[in-house]
Amino acid sequence: MTINLFQTPEYKTLMQEHIEKTITYLFSKDQEFAIVCDIRHITFSPELPASIMETFKETVLFMLSGYTFETAKMEEGYFYFEAGFGEDNFGSTVTVPLLAIKQVFLGDHPIVLNLAHPEEKKETSTKNSMEALMNNPENKKLLKKKKL
Repeated sequence: MTINLFQTPEYKTLMQEHIEKTITYLFSKDQEFAIVCDIRHITFSPELPASIMETFKETVLFMLSGYTFETAKMEEGYFYFEAGFGEDNFGSTVTVPLLAIKQVFLGDHPIVLNLAHPEEKKETSTKNSMEALMNNPENKKLLKKKKL
């Protein structure tokens, strides 16, 4: 059996730390840069119009300069920044898990190459959430009291 070393927890931890330290270093030098990200793992708030989303391929390049660079920050394994999209410069906050950053560029030079994949988002349905709540006897008591 062959192990995919790029998807092991150890490698993922190593890459996440490398991406975080590299971006922190670029911030400390006030150096603008670009990132290439896996679009499946990116969240936009507010959501982008379908007409803009349709223009994205599987990976997307973000140039972090000017206002976008000034708003960029990292917290708890995620990279955030504000950007404008499309002809109307539709504003949205972009949230990217660090492991969804596939490359970091400084000018024309790729300075980070990441082959690890972020964990897939697990969709939780209302039914599953309710089942999880009801598994705790204390929560059942509260629900019964509310019905009275």
